[in-house]
Amino acid sequence: QVQLVESGGGLVQPGGSVRLSCAASINGFSIYYFRWYRQPPGKEREMVAQITPGSSTLYSDAVKGRFTISRDNAKSTVYLQMNSLKPEDTAVYYCRALGAGTVSSYWGQGTQVTVSS
Repeated sequence: QVQLVESGGGLVQPGGSVRLSCAASINGFSIYYFRWYRQPPGKEREMVAQITPGSSTLYSDAVKGRFTISRDNAKSTVYLQMNSLKPEDTAVYYCRALGAGTVSSYWGQGTQVTVSS
């Protein structure tokens, strides 16, 4: 029943911007924490951003100041605005929903972001 669908990825030049979306088909969207992760080829998956039910945010040092996570509870959608992109940002980006205390966890299928000239 639960489905998270990421979209908005693609090819972008260094210094460019892209906005990712995570459309969540989930009961009780407003009470979930959401996280964005990324995984470059051959590397481990890492968390880059988190937003709480109260819209508090947290970012990894690698993206702080460049990325912004947000949520629209009316649309059941989470966003990741990515600015000043660097080649090292190239990765598959995944959306994850977590219940309080991480009692439940759901993953999207991922969307590819490639930063290259």
